Amino acid sequence: MTANGARTGGSGDDGFDAVAAELLVVPPGDFVAARNARAAEASGALGSRIRGLRKPTVAAWAVNLLAHDPSFREALELSTALREAQDDLDAAELARLGKQRRALVAALARRSADLADDAGVSLSAAARDEVERTVNSAIVDAAAGAVVSAGRLVRTLEPGALDSDALTDRVAGSIPGVPDAPDRPRDDLAERRARREAEKRRREAQREASEAGRVLARAEERRSSARERADRLHERADELRRDLARVSEDAERADAAVDELDDVVASAREALAAAERKVRAADDDGQ
Repeated sequence: MTANGARTGGSGDDGFDAVAAELLVVPPGDFVAARNARAAEASGALGSRIRGLRKPTVAAWAVNLLAHDPSFREALELSTALREAQDDLDAAELARLGKQRRALVAALARRSADLADDAGVSLSAAARDEVERTVNSAIVDAAAGAVVSAGRLVRTLEPGALDSDALTDRVAGSIPGVPDAPDRPRDDLAERRARREAEKRRREAQREASEAGRVLARAEERRSSARERADRLHERADELRRDLARVSEDAERADAAVDELDDVVASAREALAAAERKVRAADDDGQ
């Protein structure tokens, strides 16, 4: 047993685990007084263990608050889903759950800060980082998840430091064990894989439908633009045809005027020729 009352193994039948879980969510400023009061109420070995309970770090206290919050259960459910995806070697599911895990860890860190604020304590940036690392450990590792769920941390967890010796300095009371997962029949595994494959096909079909919709929208937009341009050109062609008809009529009238003037010019030439003959004749008579 260490100074924080931790024991490797054991069931915590003497009630120390329950008392530690209650005290380790007391605001840090009130912890010592609350611990000493509970120790005075208890007797014998239990009282001694309570009196030896260490004050948690602010980050560990914030994680203990979070362990009692319903939002933390969602993190544990995601932890189970991650391990199942790893067992199935489902890369696509792992990538999706990894993204969800990062978002959830960040949200839980914010939630722990809100819970601490409600208790009158402001978490520093360093404490928030510790909370994030601990919550992330709880999600990716079943042993860490069991430890955090107990709500009896006196120091936050470090990735990879989950052996019994390391945990006795971080957990008050008994070290929580990982509950045995029920064996899943192979038929259940096949059903889960079949559901994932069906979900994958559905997502692919949705992506294809979405892309086809975008292609259709672009094609309809191009068709609409082409139709507008064609209509404008047809209108211009009609205008040009009307202009051509008017110009053709003007040209025909001009041709008729030229023909009339040709006759006038021919008559004038004949008249000139006749007058010139008369002049020559008159000249001949005068000689």
